[in-house]
Formats: sequence, structure tokens, C-alpha cells
Amino acid sequence: MINAFGVTIFLSPVNLYDSGISGTSMLLAQLTPEWMSLSVFLIILNLPLFLYGLKKQGISFTLYSIYAVSIYSLGAWLITDILPIDVSMASPLAGSDLLLCAVFGGLISGVGSGLTIRFGGAMDGIELLSVIFARRIGLTVGTFVMIYNVILYVICGIVLHSWVLPLYSIVTYGAALKTVDFIVEGFDRSKAAIIITECPDEICRNLSEAFEHGMTILDAKGYYSNSSKTVIYFVVNRFQIGRMKDIVHKADSSAYISINEVADLYGPEENYS
Repeated sequence: MINAFGVTIFLSPVNLYDSGISGTSMLLAQLTPEWMSLSVFLIILNLPLFLYGLKKQGISFTLYSIYAVSIYSLGAWLITDILPIDVSMASPLAGSDLLLCAVFGGLISGVGSGLTIRFGGAMDGIELLSVIFARRIGLTVGTFVMIYNVILYVICGIVLHSWVLPLYSIVTYGAALKTVDFIVEGFDRSKAAIIITECPDEICRNLSEAFEHGMTILDAKGYYSNSSKTVIYFVVNRFQIGRMKDIVHKADSSAYISINEVADLYGPEENYS
């Protein structure tokens, strides 16, 4: 329903295009008779793809995805044909401002797609095809999807005899892509610190006292020095990084610290929060 709102309220009224099968359905709906609506093409194009991927992804994923697309299609039909909302000429909320429509349409549809992926399904059959075929032709999943969307937007530009709307559609794609990442991987991302030191006892004690949660230690050996070292794996939030560095380097000025971003954390909360 969220996806349907973003697409029908912000994108379709000003002829901007979503990505993947959703964008393809929007283009075909504009080129075919009125009864061949966005809702119809969403079902026609997505259903065979999800059924094709049944063996690869499993029954649960396929059922969740078909359900999500069905609700998306139903929501689009309700907004465009049933509810008293005029989406024939311009966006009811953003008017004819293409930038506003591109950004908010992408953000809102990204929330819908991200929630679907987070809970075990998919909103778009192209994502499924990318999982199945990308490696076979030597591409990453992201590259496969990007190539499909580039081809889609080029076709839109040729059909419309204008590149303004396809270019704004790329803005939509970018906004949706980042939103999906945030929804799937989590907004409040933590930082994982990998600390390599020769003074593990003092560092672990000081970190434990300062942050009041646990860490993991591993035995290691330096390649060039051939000396024994300890690797400490420690998760903190973004506001604790500076304090953590000070504590580590106060105990061991030669300690090596590598910091990486992590998404969702699973396990006892007291160990990671």
C-alpha cells in the first residue's frame, strides 16, 4: 500500500517512472488502452517471474512476493479508479514539480519495497531475476538491476521523444535505492571496531568499565613481527567512537584499530548495545 501511494500519487501523474517491473508497467500502461492499467501489468509481468523463481527462492518467498504485488496492484487500482483522488494531470500533493515528485515518490516507494524485502518477500520480479541470472553472466546483482533500469529509461526517452522525464526518473531510482538500503539494513547502524593489540587485558578492562558491555577476543600472530597479538572485536555506536579510540591508545599507543559499519545486530542486547 505504501508503494502504491508513492507511485500513484507522485510518479504516475507526472509521467515519472519507477524502476524494474514497476517502471515497465507504468510505461506499458501509458502506451496501451485504458483498461490495461498499471495494476493489470503489475500482476501480468510479476507473477510469471515469481513462479519461475519458486524452485530457487522457495515457497515462502514466492507466496510473500505474490501477496505483496497483489496488494500493491490493489492499492494502485483503489487510488486511481475508486477513491476520490484526482491523479490524472498532476500530483495531488506536489503538483507538477518534477523534482519533488521524483524525490518523494522514490522515498515512499523505497519504504514499501524495503519493508517487503525485510520481511521475506520482494516487490519486483527483476530483483528475483538478478539473483538467478546475474552470476551466470558475470555480473553482480546490483549491476544487473542497474543495467535493466538504464535500458528501461532509455526506452522511455525514445518513446516520449524527451529525456527530461527519464532523467528525473533516475533521481527517483536513486532515492528509492538508498531508502531500501536503510529499511533493510537498519537506520541506526553501529560501528564494529577490530582492535589488534599486545595489551588486551588492560584495553578490555577499560572498555568494559567505560561502556558496560562485552567484547570478543581472538588470538593472532603478526606476519612481519611473528609476535603474538590479540584481536578484540567491539561494537559501539557512532557517538562512542572517539572515546573508544582514546581508551585504546591510552593503554596501547601502537594498537591498530579498524572500524567498519554494521547493520542489524542479533544476540543478547547487553553484549552489543
